[in-house]
Amino acid sequence: MVAPSRSLHDHQGSLPRLPVPPLEETLNKYLKTVKPLVTEEEFQLTEEIVKKFAAPGGIGQQLQEKLQQGATSNFSLTGYNKKKKKQQRLMKLQEKLQQRAKKSDNWLSEWWINAAYLDYRWPVVVWSSPGLVFPLQEFRTLDDQLSYAAKVIVGALDYKKMLDDKTVPIDHMGKDLLDMSQYFKMLGTCRIPGVTRDSIVYHGQSENPPKHIVVVHNNHFFKIDVYGKEGKPLTINQVLHQLRNVVERSTHPTSPVGILSTQNRNVWGKAYKKLRKDKLNKASIEEIQRSIFLVALDGPIVNPTGNEMTDAALLCVHGNGSQGYAGNRWYDKTIQFIIGKKGAVGLTYEHTPAEGPPIANLMDHIMNFINTGNFQREDSTMKERKLPAIELDRPQRLMFNVSDDIKQEIEDAKCALDSLVEDLEMTCFLFTGFGTSFIKSQRLSPDSFLQMAIQLAFYRIHKEPGAHYESASTRRYLHGRTETIRSCSTESVEFAKTMLDENASADEKASSLRKAVEGHKNYAKDAVRGYGVDRHLLGLKLCAIEAGMDVPTLFMDVGYIRSSHMRLSTSQVPARCEAFMCFGPLVPDGYGCCYNPRPDSVVFGTSAFNSSPETDSATFRAALEESLMDMHDVLLKSGLKAKL
Repeated sequence: MVAPSRSLHDHQGSLPRLPVPPLEETLNKYLKTVKPLVTEEEFQLTEEIVKKFAAPGGIGQQLQEKLQQGATSNFSLTGYNKKKKKQQRLMKLQEKLQQRAKKSDNWLSEWWINAAYLDYRWPVVVWSSPGLVFPLQEFRTLDDQLSYAAKVIVGALDYKKMLDDKTVPIDHMGKDLLDMSQYFKMLGTCRIPGVTRDSIVYHGQSENPPKHIVVVHNNHFFKIDVYGKEGKPLTINQVLHQLRNVVERSTHPTSPVGILSTQNRNVWGKAYKKLRKDKLNKASIEEIQRSIFLVALDGPIVNPTGNEMTDAALLCVHGNGSQGYAGNRWYDKTIQFIIGKKGAVGLTYEHTPAEGPPIANLMDHIMNFINTGNFQREDSTMKERKLPAIELDRPQRLMFNVSDDIKQEIEDAKCALDSLVEDLEMTCFLFTGFGTSFIKSQRLSPDSFLQMAIQLAFYRIHKEPGAHYESASTRRYLHGRTETIRSCSTESVEFAKTMLDENASADEKASSLRKAVEGHKNYAKDAVRGYGVDRHLLGLKLCAIEAGMDVPTLFMDVGYIRSSHMRLSTSQVPARCEAFMCFGPLVPDGYGCCYNPRPDSVVFGTSAFNSSPETDSATFRAALEESLMDMHDVLLKSGLKAKL
């Protein structure tokens, strides 16, 4: 981070716009990423399809020009086939692109929000929403739990003040300052279920922003105003007083209405319409949706695994299902802090508004607020303002009328979620063999090194390469989100084969490792510049769909299908504290792997599905640790030195 700027809006306005890469460049890069995942015969067919797609006057060139026009608002209808129906489709597309260009500063942003999130109909639980596990705590009493929850709440409100005052430090990547819009969409935001497409509301950016949070205990929802007289935030002691009141008034579980938000989005969308027909329900839902954030006060871990990190991860990802705390949530809220009875602390977040780094920065601020004793100074200051707890409004219970129809919807949601909970298995761990300090000492990129370790682990288990997604930030552009780093490459496959070859020398292994790391680093550089493969191809595909055209053959070819079936879904989410993010796999036969690299260690959260006979997160952990140590040892044994 850099020093805060007084002109955050000026900073935003100075950011460049996301480019549309040259078509030929993207397709050449695409072919390179497909090659290690298909047979020679399949690759020849893919090459022919790509060649036809890119031919002068062909569909690829037409879609490329439309995409470029949509990005620049510079429209022309010249040079197209004049057949009436086709021309009408192109004109219709052109009108849509022109409208999008007028209201958006990023050609991809609206498409991406819809395609990646709001049109996605699988449950957000496991399939979309990550968990973020804070450093584990030890609570001996209920008051320990509630005291910590109060500190988390006030720490989050302290960060909110920085956002409100626009004094939050501006992120940067190297010398480039990054887009900060995601930070202002985290709080007061909620996804709204629809029958075929969801929507999202940003109450925190409204003219009348929310002044309350929602706390859930034993499935009971309570509204707590967190600002006292003169708009000053409540103290730790005042918040603690309110939390005690919530717990005292919710000693027994009630109907888990919140579990409805774990359902398939179409199913939830229909149930949501039924639920809102009752005026009392509608009012309660709107208070939840408008809240700054939600806080879940949970009981002890249900069905512990014996691994505290994994237990906390599962609590944050799915709440351990209907027998756990899934009803103690509202999964459409962007931020839900989770405070477990024995010390499992973290959050789950609905992914639509933001990526992991802004969420992790919020967490880091809260941890620093707590660990440096800022809350003690804050309490002392607040006492001088004379805002005693007796002046606080009592927490408002948010009531629900649960009809027979809704009771059945809840039972259906329990069954669906429990099946998903049974299927997801996770292994979270702290790797202590080495960290970024060693990798940097070898003149290697830590992220590329870890990505190649993940590739090697997959190859070690499955004896074949796997399509591999890594999230790259495109926030150097206005309203930038992500591009895919396709970490599986010809270099990564050659590296894995060489590392597993008993006859290969240490120098040969080290050489292949360095080439693979360099190849990944180069792709990553292109991706953060907006010159990857996946977002550009998505734009071309959506252009065709919006024009009413047939989906081009390119997107139905085995090369595209196999290279887009990301059996490895990975992300680096660094944090200043020993925390980690975790999420489910992208595909049924895949792995999820998120990591927080630290100077002398790496924190990993890995996942797989029990329903896949091919994958197992504990096996993946063992292969990953073995791969990391093998790479470490090869570099030390090799006579090859890094280029200075």
